[in-house]
Amino acid sequence: MAAEFQQQAIALASQQSVLGWLNDAREQGQLAWNTHAWPTRKTEAWRYTSLLPVENEQWQLSDTASDTLPQSALAELIEFDAYRLVFVNGQLRADLSSDLPASLVLFADANADQQSVIKQHLNQVADQQVHLFTALSSSLLNQGALLHLSKNQRLEKPVYIVHINDKANAKVTNARLLLVLESGAEAQVVEHFFSTDDQDRGWINAVTECSVGANASLRHHRINLESEQALHTGAVHVALAESARFNGFTVANGSRLKRIDYHIKHLGSGSDLQLNGIYLPRHQQRVDYHTCVEHVVPHCTTTEVFRGVIADSARAVFNGRIHIHQDAQKTLAEMSNRNLLTSDQAQVNTKPELEIYADDVRCAHGATVSQLNDEALFYLTSRGISEAEARVMLSFGFVNELVEGVELEALQQWLRPRIAHMFGQSDQLTRHIIHE
Repeated sequence: MAAEFQQQAIALASQQSVLGWLNDAREQGQLAWNTHAWPTRKTEAWRYTSLLPVENEQWQLSDTASDTLPQSALAELIEFDAYRLVFVNGQLRADLSSDLPASLVLFADANADQQSVIKQHLNQVADQQVHLFTALSSSLLNQGALLHLSKNQRLEKPVYIVHINDKANAKVTNARLLLVLESGAEAQVVEHFFSTDDQDRGWINAVTECSVGANASLRHHRINLESEQALHTGAVHVALAESARFNGFTVANGSRLKRIDYHIKHLGSGSDLQLNGIYLPRHQQRVDYHTCVEHVVPHCTTTEVFRGVIADSARAVFNGRIHIHQDAQKTLAEMSNRNLLTSDQAQVNTKPELEIYADDVRCAHGATVSQLNDEALFYLTSRGISEAEARVMLSFGFVNELVEGVELEALQQWLRPRIAHMFGQSDQLTRHIIHE
């Protein structure tokens, strides 16, 4: 079945019209995709996450964008001053997008110099020989977006890239983003994925590659709040040069299948990584975060914090790996994963890993799994707060520190009521926690 699905994906690729200058990248992707062994439950990286929702569907390409979207969908857009690109079912909606700077371009609109940048950097940060769904992304490569900042260039506004699934049942969308920051450049990027329908069963495969040059700084936010029935396979791949900085934030609910990978390589001395994440599955949802940080050179720092609140019968997976290579002396790396189970049926599988081959490093990692504190519940209810409200307050408080750490204020204000609503399940409880 798995082999049949791999062939089905290649058949889908053959149905696309192709940008000729991307032919080599597509062919390499198809070769890698065909030679990948299909993961099973015996494959360690997929031990707790089943790919049956992908295998058991007859997928078609998303090739049309809805002319109209429900007002509720438009209300989900984050309102702030940004360069905005909006895709619906993988197709650009120019009427919902803004004017773009010269440094931000669609692959289809790239000039000769920009095409050269894309060909030079595509699949150089992400290794499609290792990462299955990056190979799929390259196999289906046709459209994408490039942000290329030259030396010491600083964008005046954030880049906001939105992917909306609208009635995308049994349709697969391939999203590709390439961020290239030359030395001293600075940018802030928000990627936002959501569905217009609670029952949408579309699939999006989204790969982001970030090449961050010497002394460059990239703030990257990834928001995955799709339908409970949607499928999402995604990855963020980052290469950090000397003294480069990457500040990442990710938040996701769950769905039938939601797998998000982060792969970061410290390739230049003095580079710094800050990565915070929140996952909030409920009902029967699944969410799986895998992170891998490679310290290849000396004098680099990593701080990684992930927190999850798992409710009802949901399941979460967190696998975080930090690999300190032999030459990576003077490394400072810390990783923390904390989980809160709000029901007896909720489950989490957490596996923080440190692999150290250098002897002059400071590293720490840890994971906790806990339930709502009975004493805290009693304290709040004894002061006139209902048990339902108390549970919302304690759940929200568990992740609020990371929400407060989001420096983009518009995003922080947009997130707070939506996260609270996941816990509260009602507008009344949501208003209560927001005003507390």
